[in-house]
Amino acid sequence: MTNVTSTWTEPSNTATALLLLGRGTDPASERGVDCPGDLPAPSDPDLVARATAAKAALGDRVFVLGHHYQRDEVIQFADVTGDSFKLAQQAAARPDAEFIVFCGVHFMAESADILTKPEQQVILPDLAAGCSMADMAVLGQVETAWERFVDLGIAGDVVPVTYMNSSADIKGFVGRNQGVVCTSSNAKRALTWSFEQGSKVFFLPDQHLGRNTAVLEMGFDLEDCVLYDPHKPGGGLTDDELRDAKMILWRGHCSVHGRFTIDSVREVRERVPGVNVLVHPECRHDVVRAADQVGSTEYIIKALDAAPAGSAWAVGTELNLVRRMALAHPDKQIMFLDRTVCYCSTMNRIDLPHLVWTLEELVAGRVPNVITVDEQTAANARVALDQMLALP
Repeated sequence: MTNVTSTWTEPSNTATALLLLGRGTDPASERGVDCPGDLPAPSDPDLVARATAAKAALGDRVFVLGHHYQRDEVIQFADVTGDSFKLAQQAAARPDAEFIVFCGVHFMAESADILTKPEQQVILPDLAAGCSMADMAVLGQVETAWERFVDLGIAGDVVPVTYMNSSADIKGFVGRNQGVVCTSSNAKRALTWSFEQGSKVFFLPDQHLGRNTAVLEMGFDLEDCVLYDPHKPGGGLTDDELRDAKMILWRGHCSVHGRFTIDSVREVRERVPGVNVLVHPECRHDVVRAADQVGSTEYIIKALDAAPAGSAWAVGTELNLVRRMALAHPDKQIMFLDRTVCYCSTMNRIDLPHLVWTLEELVAGRVPNVITVDEQTAANARVALDQMLALP
């Protein structure tokens, strides 16, 4: 077999690279606290051996889930890798595992807790691993918006839809109001179902996925979409704008995907003739329109796996995944759409020291950082999740 050298070029560092790598603390994150306990030093040369030994000692009692955006040092210990919903499903499919260690972010661990058996314990190695998008939709703000719909007499026409990347509270709200959860893979199906139930959709929390799906996949006009800003009186919308709208989009976005710009697309096309631009639907509308292909994390992986040797790809999604795909396919030119570092800062809080600490705590009989969703919220959220699973 011929040896092929990877064409991967690491994006340049920025002044905020250390923050983007998930170091330091963020009091405004979903649960806003660092994990307790004494972590091993990141420089400890025995970290891999310690993780391997602890995982072996736990055996089938532990099941480790790793999101695609995790660091390679963590992914190597995952029993299953995938996107947020696939991982929650995989957790539910392992009813004999006593501990589910979720290497992802808080809302993902919540979904796993909702879908697993009561006696199973879902663990997040660092409680500060939140999600900026999920944080942008707070239950009290969403309920205030809904009260406005009630006052206007349109609530009966509105079907709430929440992206999987939302808190259990928001999923519970959607379930209470006969709505549905969606993923980036089935957003069109979720919206199609929703418009069969009512004439309007209230889409949470990612404005870009909602807009891109409605306009580019379902034929709506941009004018059919309005943006509800919870930080403005009345959401920044008039009564008539709300009455006329078909898509009421929450003002939320992904901090990683939202940074890709149309200039990024133009620059890479000028620099790399014939490049294929492949982006996630959480990107801005103009970026998605300018791309050659658009799809979920799983779609991106499959597209790159199937791409012909020698082809060039500029990928607009989280850097850990893009690097991993580039190194897995050295016969293809796979590059990051942006030329500077762009990690998911909260996802990167889960590093090898946190994973080692978690596994060794379990071996010692101590169960850290258990994620528990209260029974009523879980029951309501499960209604919305079950409705998604029942989509045609």
